[in-house]
Amino acid sequence: MGLQLEVVTPEKQLFSGEVDSVLAPGAEGELGILPHHAPLMAALRVGELVARRGEEELLFAIHGGFIQVLPDRVIVLADVGERADEVDAERAERARREAEELLKKEPPPELRAEAMMALRKAQLRLRVARRQRPRRPPEEHS
Repeated sequence: MGLQLEVVTPEKQLFSGEVDSVLAPGAEGELGILPHHAPLMAALRVGELVARRGEEELLFAIHGGFIQVLPDRVIVLADVGERADEVDAERAERARREAEELLKKEPPPELRAEAMMALRKAQLRLRVARRQRPRRPPEEHS
């Protein structure tokens, strides 16, 4: 028996289903969760949430929030989140370029912090989108 995983944002439910394991971006470090994990509640940072179901890998871009772990259930309450297949890579690439351009101009500290966070979020979205794309099997050589 696996874990029941729910990933929700204030706007919608991103996922609900059974998985074998969860790797979450905890504020204090990565959290690896398997069935029968000890109960815990933790803050999340910007990062990848990875759920495995057999050979399948479900990827999410998570931008903060909280995770609650119970022995047979994991609930992720993300401030902002996207499934990898929902990421608009072109928009994320534009956001990455804009943040990099702003950082090159050496903005004041408060704008620099915002630009750094925007850059981290855009890079995360791009990384998750690229990982989700199906990998082509190696070509056979004869």
